[in-house]
Amino acid sequence: MRNKRIVSWLGIASFALINAACTVPRLVQKTENKAVPASYNSSQDTTNTGKSRWRDYFVDPYLAALIDTALYNNQDLNVTLQEIQIANNEVFARSGAYRPFVGLGGGAGIDKVPRYTSQGAADAATEIRPGVETPEILPNLYFGATASWEVDIWRKLRNAKKSAVASYLGSVEGKNFQVTNLVAEISNSYYELLALDTQLDIIQRNLVILNNALNITKQEKEAAKVTELAVRRFEAEVFKTQSLQYEIQQRIVETENHINFLAGRYPQHIQRNSQSFSDMVLPTIEAGIPSQLLANRPDIRQAEWNLQAAKLDVTVAKANFYPSLNLRAFFGVMAYNPLYILSTPQSIIASLAGDLVGPIVNKNSITATYKSANAKQIQTVYNYEKTVLNAYIEVANQLSNINNLGKKYDAKNNQVQALTQSTNISLRLFTSARADYMEVLLTQRDVLEARMELIETRMQQMHAVINTYRALGGGWR
Repeated sequence: MRNKRIVSWLGIASFALINAACTVPRLVQKTENKAVPASYNSSQDTTNTGKSRWRDYFVDPYLAALIDTALYNNQDLNVTLQEIQIANNEVFARSGAYRPFVGLGGGAGIDKVPRYTSQGAADAATEIRPGVETPEILPNLYFGATASWEVDIWRKLRNAKKSAVASYLGSVEGKNFQVTNLVAEISNSYYELLALDTQLDIIQRNLVILNNALNITKQEKEAAKVTELAVRRFEAEVFKTQSLQYEIQQRIVETENHINFLAGRYPQHIQRNSQSFSDMVLPTIEAGIPSQLLANRPDIRQAEWNLQAAKLDVTVAKANFYPSLNLRAFFGVMAYNPLYILSTPQSIIASLAGDLVGPIVNKNSITATYKSANAKQIQTVYNYEKTVLNAYIEVANQLSNINNLGKKYDAKNNQVQALTQSTNISLRLFTSARADYMEVLLTQRDVLEARMELIETRMQQMHAVINTYRALGGGWR
C-alpha cells in the first residue's frame, strides 16, 4: 500500500509538472506573401537569360579571364567561403547534441568517516574479509565509462539542427549572390574601361583636327584675314582638350586598378580589345516572367532559407517550456585499494538515473527568448517580401532603361553624324573666309562633346544589359 501511494504521488507530481511547464504564451505569427505580378510588360514568354551561365553570356575572352581570376582570388568572396565553413561546422555540432555523450575516465580520493555516525558505525562492524575491518581512513579509486543523454522528446534538438542546416544553405545562397554581384561589377568596370579607351582615342583624333585648325588660323593671321584673338582662342581650345585627355587617362588608371582589386591582385595592365567598342552588338536579354525570380535570384533563396531557419528557431524556443528528460549512467570499477580494483564482480559499480525537469516559476528568460524568436521570424518575413519586391523593381527599371537608352543612342548617333558634317563644312567656309573662326571652334567643341556622350551612352547600354542579367539572377552559375 505504501509503494502504491508513492507511485500515485509521483504520478500526480509529474502530471502537475508537465501541465505547469506546458503553458506557452500565445503569439501572433506572420506568413510570407510569395505573390508576384504575372509579367513585366504583358509578355508571358518564359525564356529567361538569367538561367544562362556567365561563360555563355560574356563571350569576350579577356573579360572571362578576369572573372575567373576574381572568383579565385577575391578576398571578400574567400571570407564568405570561410563563413560557409563556419555554418557547416555549426550543423555538425548541432547534429551531435541529440545523441548520447559518452566519456571514459577515472579518479581517486580519500575519506575519513566519523565513528559516531550511521556510516561510521556500519563500517566499524563490517569486515572486508575475515579478521580485517574497514579502515578508518578509506581511500577510493574508480575507473569507468560515463554517459549522458537528453532524450529529444519534443524534437527541440533536431529542430535546432534543421535550423542550422537552413542557415548553412542560406549562407551558400549568400555566396552565390556575392558571385553574381562580383561578375556584374567586373563586367561593368571592364566595359567602362573599353569606353574610356574609345573616348581617349576620340580626344586624340580631335586634337589632331584642332592643331590643324590652329595652323590654318596662324596662316590666316599672317595673311591678315584674322586677328591674334582667333589664334589664342584656338590655342585655348587645344589646351582644354589636352586637359580632358589627362582626365580620361587618370580614369583609365583608376578603373584598371579597381578591376585589379576585385581580382585580388596588385595594379597591372588589363588585357583588352577596345577597337570595336562603338560597333559592339549588345547581348540579348530575355526577362521571362517574374515568378522565375524566386528560383533564379540567390538573394531571394537566401531570404527564404533564413525564413525557414527563423521558423524552426521559434519551435526550438517553444520547446523550452516543456519538461526535458535527461538520463545519466556510469559503469566501471571502484575499490579502496588498487589491488582490489580488478577483483570483479565485487569491484563493479553501475548507476542509472533520470531527471524530468520543467520550468514552473519565473519563466521570464525562456518567455523572452520565445518572444524574441517570434519577432525575428516576423522580421525575416518582411525581409523576404522586401527582397522579392526589390528584385522585381530592379528588373522592371533595367528593362525600361534598356529601351530608353536604345532610343537615346539612336538620337545621339544622328546628332554626331550631323555635327561631323557641319565640322567639315565650317572648316571649308573658314578657309574661304565665308565663316567666322568662332563657328569652327563651336562646331569642333560640339562634335567632341557629342562623340563623348555617344560613347557614354553605349557604356550605359552595356551597364543596363549587365545589370538586367544580374537582376534576373544570372552570373552565379
